[in-house]
Amino acid sequence: MIEELRIKDLGVIADATLPLGPGFTAITGETGAGKTMVVSALGLLMGERSDAGAVRIGASQARVSGIVHTSDAAVADIVDEIGGEVEDSELVMSRTVSAEGRSRAAVGGASAPVGALGRLADRLFAVHGQSEQLRLKSQSAQRNTLDRFGGSKIADAVRAYRDVHAERVAAEDRLQTLTETQESRSAEVAKLRAELAEITAVEPVAGEESELAKRIELLGNVEGLRAAAVGAGEALASESDDPMQRDAGGLVDLAVQDLERVADLDPRIASVAEQLRSVSFQIADAAKELAAYASDLDEEGPGELARANDRLAQLTALFRYYGATSEEVLAHADATSRALLELDNDDEALGGLADTVATLTAEERALAEQLTQLRTSAADQLGSAVSKELRALALPDAQFVVSVTPLDALSSSGADEVQFLLAPHPGSTPRPIAKSASGGELSRVMLALEVVLAGADPVPTFVFDEVDAGVGGAAAIEIGRRLKQLSQTSQVIVVTHLAQVAAFATNHLRVVKDSSGGFTQSSCQRLEGDARLAEMARLLSGLDTSESALDHAAELLQLGA
Repeated sequence: MIEELRIKDLGVIADATLPLGPGFTAITGETGAGKTMVVSALGLLMGERSDAGAVRIGASQARVSGIVHTSDAAVADIVDEIGGEVEDSELVMSRTVSAEGRSRAAVGGASAPVGALGRLADRLFAVHGQSEQLRLKSQSAQRNTLDRFGGSKIADAVRAYRDVHAERVAAEDRLQTLTETQESRSAEVAKLRAELAEITAVEPVAGEESELAKRIELLGNVEGLRAAAVGAGEALASESDDPMQRDAGGLVDLAVQDLERVADLDPRIASVAEQLRSVSFQIADAAKELAAYASDLDEEGPGELARANDRLAQLTALFRYYGATSEEVLAHADATSRALLELDNDDEALGGLADTVATLTAEERALAEQLTQLRTSAADQLGSAVSKELRALALPDAQFVVSVTPLDALSSSGADEVQFLLAPHPGSTPRPIAKSASGGELSRVMLALEVVLAGADPVPTFVFDEVDAGVGGAAAIEIGRRLKQLSQTSQVIVVTHLAQVAAFATNHLRVVKDSSGGFTQSSCQRLEGDARLAEMARLLSGLDTSESALDHAAELLQLGA
């Protein structure tokens, strides 16, 4: 419920505070005084699109703020998410629109995106005006109205249906994608398998190229290595017959022989002799190793060098396409294996997806049929209830019919075409209200719907902008009576030009136009007693001092009390 609404520099309204509160508030005023700006202000507070042209001439910005009383936990959650606060069940909301078109919003003391106002409005308000009457003509709006009347049963059925529908659509999209790309996937599979086969044939080992490079460098100097090995071997143990050539082994053996002759005389000499015998054995072993090494170089060196060069050439060929190192080539092979597995799974998934789509479609159709049954049952009840309300709104012979026609096509909202039909006179064929209802009939249908829906799905605040358009006399009185009835369970705010409607208000506000300063600006007054009586007379006759109009106004006020 909106406790208070303040409007500053919006349209012709310079600064106005509207005390609203519970019950039925009627807002009246002369043509051009700015009554519509009240509805526009509420629209801004509800997150509707702003218009820089609505900023009052000469002002830098327009501002609308409201104090809303709410105990809705969902509203508190949204406000908390924004960073604002609901204090003692009161929520302060505001919206500013600059003359340049920039718009800002605040909720519960915190800056908020304008979209947050719209989220809150869905929980707090329902606005009805000429545009809402036009929207009511659409089949989607009619279907949503029927679902709203159906309550939790239809809401649960719609939710279950939409979950399966979304799952089926996603599965169909996946199936279509896989089917359309099957040929390109086959080509991709062949390419990846060829790459993997090429890498597998070489069987690279991580870091292998570095070891090969070192080995090739070594084997490229085989002559120098062999000469060094042979020379060192000759120095250690020469096989020459030249008695003048002495090798290290021979010299050590001579030294051992000299020491062994006197070893018994001194233990120290014996110890040195033992050391030299060990050296002699080591020299002999080293000479054998060098001889074998030189022999291997002669026999295996050229072949091993060729094999190492061939191996490096194989790796280099892989490096041109699959990575700069053996590690990168191995990583590419691993990624290729995973991609092949995924593509193979996609091919296997084709058959499974087709079965899944068939299963989900059958489940979706079953849920759609269940939803159709619930809507059909609710349609009969809604038609009867609205017809009863229309009889109380001076359409005594009107019959309101809600038609539910099952369709073959499955949409996100089910498989039903919902239409509101109206037969205004006995014997007439019910026809779609979008084509047959007059403005006055559409106003009353809309109000009748809201009165009926208020019992099934109450809204905290209703705002009606000239809901009485196209009606008058007894019909207007009944509209006023029904609005008062609606205000028993919800706050009702009505912009009206009919005294018959305003008479039933528990709170009467008048938008007053002032052009004395050369500029037209408006403010708002709460009317009571004689002031309200005078405004009612003005609404009736255009004169606020006419005795007959005043008498008639008093009679209406007594009727609405």
